[in-house]
Amino acid sequence: MPLISPVVTPSTRLSDTPVPPPEISDEVRHQLALPDTLPKVNCLARARIPTTQGPEIFLHLYENNIDNKEHLAIVFGEDVRSKTLFKQRPGETQQDRMTRGAYIGKLFPGRTSADRDEKANTELKFEANGDLIREAATTYQEPVLVRIHSECYTGETAWSARCDCGEQFDEAGRIMGAKGHGCMVYLRQEGRGIGLGEKLKAYNLQDLGADTVQANLMLRHPADGRNFSLATAILLDLGLTEIQLLTNNPDKILAVEGKNREVKVLERVPMVPLAWKTGSGIKSKEIEGYLSTKIERMGHLLEKPIKIN
Repeated sequence: MPLISPVVTPSTRLSDTPVPPPEISDEVRHQLALPDTLPKVNCLARARIPTTQGPEIFLHLYENNIDNKEHLAIVFGEDVRSKTLFKQRPGETQQDRMTRGAYIGKLFPGRTSADRDEKANTELKFEANGDLIREAATTYQEPVLVRIHSECYTGETAWSARCDCGEQFDEAGRIMGAKGHGCMVYLRQEGRGIGLGEKLKAYNLQDLGADTVQANLMLRHPADGRNFSLATAILLDLGLTEIQLLTNNPDKILAVEGKNREVKVLERVPMVPLAWKTGSGIKSKEIEGYLSTKIERMGHLLEKPIKIN
């Protein structure tokens, strides 16, 4: 991931109001260490997931040609459709299509057609080569809110107060659920790309006095070794070419847009820590150090609130 941290106007203190993304010329964009070509991705399956918070999601599982990991897209909205999943395949049946999740509307016992929803009187249409025709009546085409989220076992599963990854994951889902449409691309690149084992070593170095950037470098890893080209490819597969990006990281905007700007970030939506905004959320000395490093060492677009004793 290119760490260029362009000079931009900081977001309004503690505001989560959408703001324009940084303006970067094509000349500068083409000088960045971004891939010239995007990975090839293929959506293997999609399933409806009712959630404990209320909104339903449609979980998409992806394979790709650059690693053996199972990356995911958590999609809010049944009508956001994957090109590779919905493409008609030679010899397949309607049951095959329903089984992998390439259907319109809702499944129910006794349903026989994947491509036609008789209850809603809607039907998918296809090109002669099997490609889905993206019509407004059946496929969502407006800009949506997107979060590119890298796997964090400690923050999402082990209740860690060292980072705000779990909080950001939950808050992004809450916002998208309220909007009715959105997409969280979930990339399996733990610890800014160094893996869980090395991440645990980095935690020990942090307890010995290093910050998160220094710890990665001491372990002979880059400060941020993540690659977001897979996210770009997944967004293109879902037809999400114009988005609002939920992030504080200006480098992520450029990485997701790609060298050729296949995806366009129309607005950046800040992610303000809940402890700063509402008084709830994660409170620990570790999280304060973590957020300070993001701001001071990695150029994240946040302003810490002034504490008055």
